[in-house]
Amino acid sequence: MSKIVRTMSSILSLFIFVYGSYIIMHGHLTPGGGFQGGAVFASGVALLIVAFGSQNLHKSLKEHHLSILESGGALIFIGLAFGGIATVFFYNFLVGSPIFGHIPPPGPNPGDIWTAGVIPFMNLAVGLKVIAGLSAILLVMALATTITEVEE
Repeated sequence: MSKIVRTMSSILSLFIFVYGSYIIMHGHLTPGGGFQGGAVFASGVALLIVAFGSQNLHKSLKEHHLSILESGGALIFIGLAFGGIATVFFYNFLVGSPIFGHIPPPGPNPGDIWTAGVIPFMNLAVGLKVIAGLSAILLVMALATTITEVEE
């Protein structure tokens, strides 16, 4: 690809990553969540694969890094689930807790991210799994096509 395409894709991918992170972290307040934000984030990885090629991206984005990221998301989700099981099955045990500096006012408060309790953390866990899984799929598919082209 040309230098213009690579430069613009580098800039655009940063905005895509920020937007995907926003969708993940605000999934309990707006439409979206872990899966949707992770898919947006992975589309930024797809843009980088197209612009720089799978071989160049494979040098910095290894499968074991993605595996660690995906496993971390699973461990976060399981840890939060066990934290909820300690009280009631999947009980939202962080709502109203002073862990985050203040106790939110009672009732709906759409502007406060901490009123959701464990839901943003579960969105983060699902987002990590989706980011790692879809990015690994995209990278493997791109690498497989380049290997097939070289063999022919």
